[in-house]
Amino acid sequence: MSADPLDLGLRAQAAAIAAGEVDPAELLAAALARIEQRNPALNAIVETFPERSREMLAAAPAGPLHGVPVAIKDEWPLPWRAQRFGAAELTAPTAPAESGPYRALRDAGAVIVGVGNMHELGAGSTGATSYYGPARNPWDPERCPGGSSSGPASSVAARLVAAAVGADGLGSVRFPAAYCGLTGLKPTFGRAAMEGHHMAPTTSLIVSGPLCADAADCRLLGAVLCGEDLPAGDAAGLRIGVVRDAVSEDVTPDVRRACEEAIEALREQTGGEVREIELPDLEPATIAALLIINAESMGGVAPQQLNDLHPELSPVARSSLKYRMLLPATATVQATRVRTLMRRRLAALFDDVDAIAWPTIPAPAPPLEAPVVELPSGPAIADQANIRGAALANLTGIPAISVPVGFSDGLPVALQLQAAWGADSLLLDAAEALERANGRRWVEARPPLAEATPMEA
Repeated sequence: MSADPLDLGLRAQAAAIAAGEVDPAELLAAALARIEQRNPALNAIVETFPERSREMLAAAPAGPLHGVPVAIKDEWPLPWRAQRFGAAELTAPTAPAESGPYRALRDAGAVIVGVGNMHELGAGSTGATSYYGPARNPWDPERCPGGSSSGPASSVAARLVAAAVGADGLGSVRFPAAYCGLTGLKPTFGRAAMEGHHMAPTTSLIVSGPLCADAADCRLLGAVLCGEDLPAGDAAGLRIGVVRDAVSEDVTPDVRRACEEAIEALREQTGGEVREIELPDLEPATIAALLIINAESMGGVAPQQLNDLHPELSPVARSSLKYRMLLPATATVQATRVRTLMRRRLAALFDDVDAIAWPTIPAPAPPLEAPVVELPSGPAIADQANIRGAALANLTGIPAISVPVGFSDGLPVALQLQAAWGADSLLLDAAEALERANGRRWVEARPPLAEATPMEA
């Protein structure tokens, strides 16, 4: 066992508590102390509530996460805190409540130790903008941690907690997992707890999802969020589909090399095969997903609310919210037609392959002050480049997972795998097979800010 239980993964912490090797009250106190020590350099956690956390621990049932401290994104209400979406003020009021992810964690015996920062209103893949100030990447605090689940990812990568709950509307679990060197699962739409989310009554894209150090920890937390087991297999004979498109080719040389090597290692480990496949209209699918999520986010918002926006909302957020009111209904109708088309194509495609593989991100984390990446096609805003590989899973509802597969100039890069509806377990199996293939080299790598500080030593 690690000298410090906080450095253990999610499963190991839960097992150590269950075996009586670790006292959960001491673990909670240590987690709060580590947040106090390490978080100033990260801004990953925007609020802790020690008394509430201790109350959760005192009432915690003997579930699979009994006594384990976790973080939750600033996207769901807690009984003592309203969600704030990393923003100065929302377009509709929120209030403290028992959200679905909160209940799932509570019923599993977990202890919520803090709320994770997030990109303002969830409207970005970098984490560079937040009312609380940006969260920072533990691999390099001047780099983006990914968004919009920026704080949850940063807090896990820096080992403030062993796991965190994020949300994925257009890649918002997978991007920060990739930037921070974690494993992040976007479950099949409708499978994971979402009650209490500001958009839950209308969303057809957003899901809650786990951010953890490795796939097995994601399986455990994912099962808690889904309320059902995600049984383990071995992904034997995995048929991997690769697409020769901008999403896989307009990426930096390091990303391309790492992902191609990972795909070959996965093929060899599972005794499977790699097949080149065609998946046309990825760009229209991305546009369709953007149209739908923007339209759905305005449910219940009146024009007057947009005229009274808080002055501390960023100019980008203010203009984006007002722009959404101008979206024509015909555009959304067309977007739903594209969704239907892409679902039919995927249904046929998954008769021939088990998983689709391409890079999660086209380049490693860009600087916070200038979130721009250099690609073979030229410089690009990170948000525009990132979404090309992420939106399809949200538009169609299929599950997807991001797995670390290497480094570029000391920053993590990642491979994304997508599978058919309900095949979340298969993605986790494939991720574990990839970990075995590379000797867990990437999932066990630690960023500098995950090392003990003099105060902790």
